[in-house]
Amino acid sequence: MIESYKHVMSNYVTFSGRIDRKTYWLYVLTYVIIIIIASILDSILGFAPYEGSGPIGAIVGLVHFLPSLAAGFRRLHDIGKSAWWYLIILIPLIGILVLLFFHIQRGEDGANRFGADPRGSVAA
Repeated sequence: MIESYKHVMSNYVTFSGRIDRKTYWLYVLTYVIIIIIASILDSILGFAPYEGSGPIGAIVGLVHFLPSLAAGFRRLHDIGKSAWWYLIILIPLIGILVLLFFHIQRGEDGANRFGADPRGSVAA
């Protein structure tokens, strides 16, 4: 799990290429755990949930914005889709469901127009 997280964070502005499903979802799981910890720390510091994200949560969100976007683009590339498909998120509800569907699909076998098959390239 940590290796997948480090892989995504070290490629934080790499928008080209591919990322396999396992690496992507282990990164997402790690990020969710970090967000939960940040929320708990914000609560301990006195920031109520109805006030939105506290300073720790905001910093965590900012730090992970580009890496998450880049990983999402590379995940779309893994299934043979252009990163332009990410704009579908602008359609309320339907967009996020379509993007989720794309992100859970198995990547294309072998190389595609976006690069070599990433499966097995990252120890997770």
